[in-house]
Amino acid sequence: MEIRASYELGRMLGAGEIIGKLQMSWDELLDHGDEPFNLYFPPVRGVHPSLTLKVTIVHACDNQDGALSGSLVEPKIARDTDAGHAHLAKYVTSKTVSHLNHAMQRFQLVLDQCSVKHPDHPSALTNLAWARLIGYIDNHLQDIDTTTSRFREALALRPQRHPDHPLSLYNLTTALTWRHIKKSTAADIREAAQLSHELLPLCPDSTYLRRIVIDRCNKLAIDASDEGIHLRRVVLELCPLGHQLRPSALRWLAEAVKARFQQCGSVDDIDTSIQLGREAVSLSLEGHADRDVYLNNLAFSIKLRFDHQGKPNDLDEAISLYEEALPLRPVGHEYRDILLDNLGGALISRFHKRGDIDDITRAVSLRREALTLCPPGHPRRGMTLHNLAFALVTRYEKLDVSKDLNEAIDRYRESLWLKRLDHPERYVTLFNLSAVLCSRFKQTQENEYVEEAISLCQESLAAVSSLHPHRYFSYMRLQRAYLSRYQILHDPTDLSLAIENFRFASRHPTQGLPPRIIEAINWASEADFYQHESALEAYMTVFELLDGHLATRSSTISRREAAAAFHYAITLPVDAASCAIRRDNLQHAVELVEQGRGQQWSLASRLKTPVEDLESANPTLAHNYLELSKRVSNAAQSSATITDRAAADQAETEYRRLTRQWEAVVVEIRDLQAFSRFLLPPLYGGLQMAARQGPVIILIASQFSCNAIIIPTSGDPYDVPFPSVTLADLNNLKDRFARAIRDASKMGPAESRTDLIVLSRIIWDEIMLPIVNVLEHVLKIERRSRIWLCPTAAFTSIPLHAANPFLTKADRSGKEPCLEDLYICSYTPTLSALIRSRQLMKKRVPPSFVAIGQAQPGTGKGKALLAVDSELELVHKLVPATANRTTISGDAATRAGALEALQQNTWVHLACHGKQDRTQPYDSHFVMRDEHLTLLDIMERDIPHAEFAFLSACHTAVGDEETPDEVIHLAAGLQFSGFKSVIGTLWEVDDSVAKHVVEAFYKYMFNMKEDGVMDCTKAAWALNCATHAVKTKVPLEQRMVFIHIAISFSYTLSCFCQLECSPKFMHSILLQPPPLLEYLPDSMSRVSQADSRLLVIPSILQAASVQVLLYHGTSTNHRQHNQRQGLV
Repeated sequence: MEIRASYELGRMLGAGEIIGKLQMSWDELLDHGDEPFNLYFPPVRGVHPSLTLKVTIVHACDNQDGALSGSLVEPKIARDTDAGHAHLAKYVTSKTVSHLNHAMQRFQLVLDQCSVKHPDHPSALTNLAWARLIGYIDNHLQDIDTTTSRFREALALRPQRHPDHPLSLYNLTTALTWRHIKKSTAADIREAAQLSHELLPLCPDSTYLRRIVIDRCNKLAIDASDEGIHLRRVVLELCPLGHQLRPSALRWLAEAVKARFQQCGSVDDIDTSIQLGREAVSLSLEGHADRDVYLNNLAFSIKLRFDHQGKPNDLDEAISLYEEALPLRPVGHEYRDILLDNLGGALISRFHKRGDIDDITRAVSLRREALTLCPPGHPRRGMTLHNLAFALVTRYEKLDVSKDLNEAIDRYRESLWLKRLDHPERYVTLFNLSAVLCSRFKQTQENEYVEEAISLCQESLAAVSSLHPHRYFSYMRLQRAYLSRYQILHDPTDLSLAIENFRFASRHPTQGLPPRIIEAINWASEADFYQHESALEAYMTVFELLDGHLATRSSTISRREAAAAFHYAITLPVDAASCAIRRDNLQHAVELVEQGRGQQWSLASRLKTPVEDLESANPTLAHNYLELSKRVSNAAQSSATITDRAAADQAETEYRRLTRQWEAVVVEIRDLQAFSRFLLPPLYGGLQMAARQGPVIILIASQFSCNAIIIPTSGDPYDVPFPSVTLADLNNLKDRFARAIRDASKMGPAESRTDLIVLSRIIWDEIMLPIVNVLEHVLKIERRSRIWLCPTAAFTSIPLHAANPFLTKADRSGKEPCLEDLYICSYTPTLSALIRSRQLMKKRVPPSFVAIGQAQPGTGKGKALLAVDSELELVHKLVPATANRTTISGDAATRAGALEALQQNTWVHLACHGKQDRTQPYDSHFVMRDEHLTLLDIMERDIPHAEFAFLSACHTAVGDEETPDEVIHLAAGLQFSGFKSVIGTLWEVDDSVAKHVVEAFYKYMFNMKEDGVMDCTKAAWALNCATHAVKTKVPLEQRMVFIHIAISFSYTLSCFCQLECSPKFMHSILLQPPPLLEYLPDSMSRVSQADSRLLVIPSILQAASVQVLLYHGTSTNHRQHNQRQGLV
């Protein structure tokens, strides 16, 4: 018995196609009577059918021609249909067009015999349409519209409950798909996706029909619409783990989501594409037929994410995946050229990042090989020509080989000629050709090249939607064209147009942040160079974009790496400040330098922002903010420990989801009138709070100018220009200091430090003396007052506090005063850090003191420090007995032990080896017995009650050279974690002499007359006194090495004051939080002009009436404040 089948599940038109033969006796067959029964048959064309035919005997026949006697279908219709199928089968195997024509003729005859109302009309339409579609696919028939109409008509005649409704849906979907393939009609592929979405639920599970429909859906052209992606998700749900088609379903969903990313720029889409691609690769083990496809697609998605977000690991992984896939497409493989092109593109990106000539050389070679695989007439030749041109241009820009530029122009032109006007990627060739024509214009200065470049860019802009990510490149190329013409012809209109396109490119919302940051940096550079009015706007745009970019990084390390990627932007904060200074906008200069230099710390601290005021104004919002801050922080810490790439991607996605929720709450907070600037870069009025206890001096070291900005307690800032000092001078001074310190470390204690003396004089004469003149004569800041230094760039490596004229007074009455004779100096990494430290001083707990020392680090961690143990004993003796004192040393001084001690104590003394890592500053560390105690370890701990730290170790206050944020060091890290006052070091400490400074310091800090009061606000004054006191014991470089960072309160009044009040009132005043505490410290003092020692008046709280002599006082503002409070 022959088993024949037709597509239709209802009436069979004709005898159908033979799909198998079955031998069965008539008796066995007829025993079933009129009841349906199952027939099972062997594989057909290598496929095991998943359906079982249920057959019932309709009519028995004994003729041998295959026609059913008394068939339900008219004999002529059946014969013509069978003849049509026979011709079509011959065409499929031979591709002889005459067989196709005969098949269509027969099927047309059948259709003519089946009127619209005939029950077989839909089947006749379908047979004819399929013959036409097969011919269209083989390019033997050009009319697809009629074919599609036939399928659509058949579908209309088979409503939802018709048994062949799914078949008609499938047929129309197939026709629409092929019309899209041939004509690139977006509407067709979207309709095909909608029909497939309708079809899938109608296909029974585990049936052959379900399988072929899923396979057809997977092969639909990529549709990046929401509907198209939804269909792919439905298909994936129907292919659970273990399903043979799951890798294919993953592949095509990944491709659709990636296409949407390329159109809309959502990072969530490219992350999803990568996650899907990783699973597809994991399911296609070695030997899988499509493993090369999955590797290539995953690499492409990862490379796209690198272009968008700039993560170096992504680029390395993409190259590795391409390299793994390339051997799977050996010479002769149909798609080898695609892998060659893609690998070449990844190598070009790595060349841009690392500058290795081998990368660009290999990229050009790979793309030349790809072009040889795409000869004239090849469908991918246009793309390959374009890609080779791009590689040649990249090499030209590095090596300036004219033949590369000439060939690139020729290749781009040929590529453009091959891409018809409606080609979806023609615009890419347009703007890239524009770029090389600009380069030719710079060579020849012939106007025709730049005119064509501008025209091409304008055409590329017209070809893409207003929010397409690649519109950025058109703006960028157009900007370069206008700027190139301005540089030759000097027409101001061209400069204005260039700036306009700089602005458009930098602010294009769907492009990734790294490219936009680069464009904004170039904008700032060109605008400042040509003195365009938009320069400050450009600098602000850079900082805004960079802040947004860094905020996407979940860990401190990744944020620093992201900032370091823009190494050419290291000078932007000081250049921006210089630009504002040159435009007489000093307040804006302060804001810009603070924003530019404080990004790392502000991003790290934003989740720790105190919200007491918000809790009073809106408790619910404050609670939501704190909860989300905690969740974001936890997500960041957990993601930092993940090494698996797929898990890390998922963690990053979760971090980004939580961050969006956190940002939404921040927006709500800013809607409150009193919190409109919540977590925004502070304005000058807020930053001036840093100068409440004394002026802050920001030292600007820019390529354009070198200045100091003095921020007074109130009023506008003051500019102190250094007309005779250049950035090169400062770098030279920095290097000379480094050499002088090294040389001094080899000298004996009695040898003169001539070089250091000469350099200290230079600092005094060229830098600090102009500042002192403003402090004394303009601001009227009295001597022995407090000042804070906030150095930038090269200034951070110069010991400004050590400025000294080293001269004798004209009347021979003594030495001319140095800076530290005139003022008590502290440093602050940023203004915000100083403000934050003072805010945290409102929270006081009973003091506890721990001394941590490691004299015997492990093997390879440094030499033994012989004086550490004696230093710890000395510190222990000097700390007041009333304090809770502990000492950790030897085997107990481990990383874990030190971290626990830092968290449990308010005062810390560290005596050990210290190491500042200039390339990875978060790895800067203190050397413990087992593991290093790193800056990152310290930063990850929140120690809100910490008050004071003395870092008796080397290099604890030396910054980072690779990011615009030059203030990442151990001392700043302790301040960030909660310590309000820190003593740090600028270079190597000699522990044998440092103990003299330590001893003197603590003696001044814990004067016995004060009954052991532990007041961290005295640290700057105590260090000042200590370095004066040990002049005869400690050489100059070891006195200069120690600096004070952060807060300090020591105020005196230059008059006799009578304070008369009750003990209760005095007690209440002294326990007030700032601002009262800032102006009236716990210990009131008399400073002797002769020896600068502090004579403390004890037990002030016990006196009902106290007369205090205060010498060398604060500014008039402080006296007026006290008068307003009724204290004087």
